[in-house]
Amino acid sequence: MELFAAAILGIVQGLTEFLPISSSAHLILVPWLLGWKPEGLVFDVSLHVGTAVAILAYFWKDWVTLAREAITGIVKGDPFGNQERRLAWFLVVGTLPAAVVGKLFEKRVEEMLRSPLVTVFTLAGLAIVLFVADRRSRRNRSIEEFTWSDSIWIGLSQAVALIPGVSRSGITISAAMLRNADRPSAARFSFLLATPVIVGAGMLEGWELIKAVRSPELVSAAGSAGALDVSWSVLATGIFCAAITGFLCIRYFLRYLQSKTFVPFVIYRIILAGAVLFFYLRSLR
Repeated sequence: MELFAAAILGIVQGLTEFLPISSSAHLILVPWLLGWKPEGLVFDVSLHVGTAVAILAYFWKDWVTLAREAITGIVKGDPFGNQERRLAWFLVVGTLPAAVVGKLFEKRVEEMLRSPLVTVFTLAGLAIVLFVADRRSRRNRSIEEFTWSDSIWIGLSQAVALIPGVSRSGITISAAMLRNADRPSAARFSFLLATPVIVGAGMLEGWELIKAVRSPELVSAAGSAGALDVSWSVLATGIFCAAITGFLCIRYFLRYLQSKTFVPFVIYRIILAGAVLFFYLRSLR
């Protein structure tokens, strides 16, 4: 893979991981539409490491505060004594469904649903959900007013994001807004909730990257032909572009939601679904 392609895919990963338009769908569609060969296991891993770096870099102060308050609450025997302590435990509870579903079904979903045609339906379907949530929500609740039922509801929705094209941020933001959260609070909770999943996946895949480099025969046995042909400069380019783009995306997306709606993302998803369907049917001729 050339550096240009690595940079493009890194930018795509950084943007689509945090915008409600689905990173998994775009990483399937971009190579497919451009006629690029599959980039291989090692490069896929590097992109996820990049977005893990981005979300940790942006929210590290929040997580330091949440961890400190959670530990303090346990030590003092008052684990839910303030808003930060409650939020920390809400995030723990909300993370569990995605972690369990991911552990049980990730490989099966990858094998059965990693198809451009699947993304047509999921892109359009989540567009409708996002539009309805944006329109019906009263948007009169901040993140400080979230409850246990909110965390469970949003956590369960995050588990659905395992399906390509759904979008982790899209489905969790929609779930929060259907509970009448305002847009910035919905997005902030969505990103905080995604942090353990993204970072955990990045760490696990980073370990797979180390094993792949140290034991090439494991990669070959897994059927990832050509995965180890990727150079370190290409890996570094993908990680760097995904991390920088992801960090900037989080920053400006949260600002955008202070005064703007999700309608542009709804329109984009519908147009993309239509374009994918067109090219897919065309490829069958």
